[in-house]
Amino acid sequence: MGVRAYLLDTHTLLWLVFAPDRVPVTLRSVLADPHVTVFASAASAMEIATKTRLGKLPEEYMPLVQAWGARLSDMQITSLPITHEHALLAGTLLWEHRDPFDRLLAAQAIIENLTLATRDEALAEFREIGTVWDR
Repeated sequence: MGVRAYLLDTHTLLWLVFAPDRVPVTLRSVLADPHVTVFASAASAMEIATKTRLGKLPEEYMPLVQAWGARLSDMQITSLPITHEHALLAGTLLWEHRDPFDRLLAAQAIIENLTLATRDEALAEFREIGTVWDR
C-alpha cells in the first residue's frame, strides 16, 4: 500500500482549478482516487491572495481564495490550517530555501506525513519531504 495522502503545492492547486492539462494525467488520476486524501494548505490561500494583490498572479485567481472552503469541498480537497507547530518548524528548518510559503508547505508535509504534489525542483530536492510529479 503506497502513500495515501498528498499536499498540493500552490501551483498544482492552481493548475488543477484553472489548467488541469498542466498536471500530469497519472498524478490527476492518483489525486482523484477516492481512497486518497488530498490537502490544500492555508499557506496556499495566502500565497494566491498575496501574489494576486501584488499583480504577480492574474485577478481571475482571487475568486478561488474568496470561496476557498466551498471550492475545495467541491473538488474533494481538505483544507489544512497552519498550526504553530507548522510555523515554528518552517522558521527553523535547516534549509536555505527562502520562500516562506514553500517553507510552510514543507513543514506541513513533514509534520502531517504528507507527500507534496509539486513540480518545484527546490522542494523536490529537499530530502526531508517526499514529493510526486510525473515529468
